[in-house]
Amino acid sequence: MRAARALTTLDEVGLGDHVCWRIDPAAALPADARSFVSDGALYGDKIVVLGDIGRFSGLRRHAVPSASVVLDVSDASDTASVLAAVRREARTALREGFRSVRVLAERVPQAAPDGVEQLLDQELKLDQFASESGAIVVCAFKPSQWNAPTLEHMACVHPHEVGTRAEQPAFRMFSTGACSWSVDGVIDSDCAAAFSAALRAAIMQTPAMTLRFDTLEMIDAAGMHALVDAARRLPSRSIIVEGANETVRLGWELAGYQAVDSVVMSA
Repeated sequence: MRAARALTTLDEVGLGDHVCWRIDPAAALPADARSFVSDGALYGDKIVVLGDIGRFSGLRRHAVPSASVVLDVSDASDTASVLAAVRREARTALREGFRSVRVLAERVPQAAPDGVEQLLDQELKLDQFASESGAIVVCAFKPSQWNAPTLEHMACVHPHEVGTRAEQPAFRMFSTGACSWSVDGVIDSDCAAAFSAALRAAIMQTPAMTLRFDTLEMIDAAGMHALVDAARRLPSRSIIVEGANETVRLGWELAGYQAVDSVVMSA
C-alpha cells in the first residue's frame, strides 16, 4: 500500500514514488539532479526528462546518460501527449531490460484560466502512472515561479515531497489502484478549495471513483461540502467513500449528507 511521506533527499526515492520537489534556490541543484540521474544508472533505471532540464536545474544534456531520453513535449499542458510520451518510454525501457523509468519533469504554471485544473489533472494521471507501473516520477517546482495557493494545490496531489517548503500540505490525495484514491491528513476550510479542485480533476476520469479515508484524520463542514459539490457538478458520476473513521462518519451524518445519492459513505 502506498503511503504519504516526506523525503530528506532524492536519494530516498523508491519504485512507484511520485515526488513534489520544491527547489531550494540556495541548494546545490545541479548536484541534486546529477545524483538522481546517477542513481538511475546504478539501479538500472532509464532516465526520462520532460522539459529543458538545463534551463531549470543546471544539468546539461551532456551530463545525462546516452541511454536516457529528453522529451521536449511541444505542449506541456496537453495531458494526453505527456502521458502518452512517458508510457511509451516506460514500455520501451522494459523491452530494453531496464528495471523501470525515472521521470524528471519540469513543472511550470499555466496562464490559461483553467491552468490549475489542467495541471492537477496531469499530476493525478502521472501519479496513477507511477502507482501502476512502478516508475519513479519527480516533479520539480521553483517556488519563485508559483503563487503560494497554486503550489499548495500541486503539492497536495503528490504522495511524496522533498526540498524546501513553508509547511507540509494539510492533506494528500494519491492513487491506490484503478479509480481509487487515498486521502491522507486533515481537510478543513483552509484547504477545502485545493481538495475540491483535486476531486473535480479526478472525477472527470471515471463514472465512479473510490476515496479511501483510512488515514484521513478529520474533514470539516467545508471539506464535506467540497466533496458533495464535486459529485453534484457531474450528476453522471458518483463517489464511494471507504475506511472513514467514526469521527468523520458522525460528522457526515450530523451534516445530513447520508441522503446524498452521488456520494456514499460506505460501512
